[in-house]
Amino acid sequence: MIFGRKKQAEIAEQQLSKRTYWSFAWERFRKNKAALWSWRIFLVMIFIAISGDFIANDKPFYCKVDGKTYFPIVQEYAVKAGWSKWEAKFLTTPWIEQTYEFAWWPPIPYASERLDYNNTYVGPFSEQDVESWRFRHLLGTDDLGRDVAAGMIAGTRTALMVGIVAMSIALLIGIFLGALAGYFGDDGLRLSRIRILLNIFFLCLGVFWGFGSRSYAISDGHQISALLQTLLLVIFLLVMANLLAKWLEKTPSLGKQVTVPIDLMVMRLIEMVNAIPGLLLILAFVAAIQEESILFVMLLIGLLAWTGVARFVRAELLRIRKMEYIEAARALGFRQWEIIFRHALPNALGPVLIALSFGMAGAILLEAVLSFLNIGVPEEQVTWGSLLREARSYAKAWWLTVFPGLAIFVSVTTVSYTHLRAHETEAD
Repeated sequence: MIFGRKKQAEIAEQQLSKRTYWSFAWERFRKNKAALWSWRIFLVMIFIAISGDFIANDKPFYCKVDGKTYFPIVQEYAVKAGWSKWEAKFLTTPWIEQTYEFAWWPPIPYASERLDYNNTYVGPFSEQDVESWRFRHLLGTDDLGRDVAAGMIAGTRTALMVGIVAMSIALLIGIFLGALAGYFGDDGLRLSRIRILLNIFFLCLGVFWGFGSRSYAISDGHQISALLQTLLLVIFLLVMANLLAKWLEKTPSLGKQVTVPIDLMVMRLIEMVNAIPGLLLILAFVAAIQEESILFVMLLIGLLAWTGVARFVRAELLRIRKMEYIEAARALGFRQWEIIFRHALPNALGPVLIALSFGMAGAILLEAVLSFLNIGVPEEQVTWGSLLREARSYAKAWWLTVFPGLAIFVSVTTVSYTHLRAHETEAD
């Protein structure tokens, strides 16, 4: 009997030893029902954002026209990429007016930008001028006859894209600057004079060349690829600056090192960014941009939201840099950058989840505000904020207030609560 209990204890101990940290954290997270349901709602939102074209679209999944088989939704991706072209009959006649031998439509047979002039300001329970119940506007329409349900799905994609992309930019900037400020302080970073001068010169050159002289390319339809090319150009110039500085540092007068008060510089920069209201800065930048694009909104929000991440990382690095394992790494001769990114920074990212959660929620809310004010976002792009804006023109259109407002409330609450509880679980 005693032997059996010992054997069971050994088996239980072996099973516990095989469990990872994340399995324990997930088990604790699952015990919080509200957090678990928030996580599930967040996953549903991600699914809707990714598969939105297959949920709401004015093109069928599969159709047969004049004896030929088509997959219009899939082909649309190839057309946008330049790999395919539509036949003339699909360009001159709307998809809903085509003569089909067979057609399999999405659950919502409308695209967010499609206009239905026969059903303007029609509520979800009102009588609608449609050919069958299959083409009924489930959540009503706006003043132009655009389907609200399709607009809600398009708004989900826009909101999550703004939150994720903007906070990714904020994380990259905030983690880098916060790590430098927290680890080196005001007297730990020493660089040669020529390295400082070359980095400043090539950074200014890259910004002027990439965002100034190439602004026509950024404003010309392919903003994402043009911005990626600009960022790669800036990174390439900075790499070239450091390689050139490494060669010029062999000269004694140029290679003389000076102390860089990086902590003071980063904190003053954070104070400067936080001193001016974010919405006011965005309004100023948007007024200077000729081409309205959601990409510029994401970029501007990311450039303003990094300060909270930087302060959290700085505070953690100020504590971690004095710990024994960091001192041991220095004593063993590890390079400073290796200590920061391999040993110190991974242990400082826990509190960043707090800034990430509220930052993403704030980005979603700020995008809705800008869309509501018709600033920065193209007027033809349907978002939750633009649907709320349409409700001002017709007070009786309650569906234009209830559904987008509920979506903003649920998304902001879900994102904040999910990430916050995840951080508390990790801390426990």
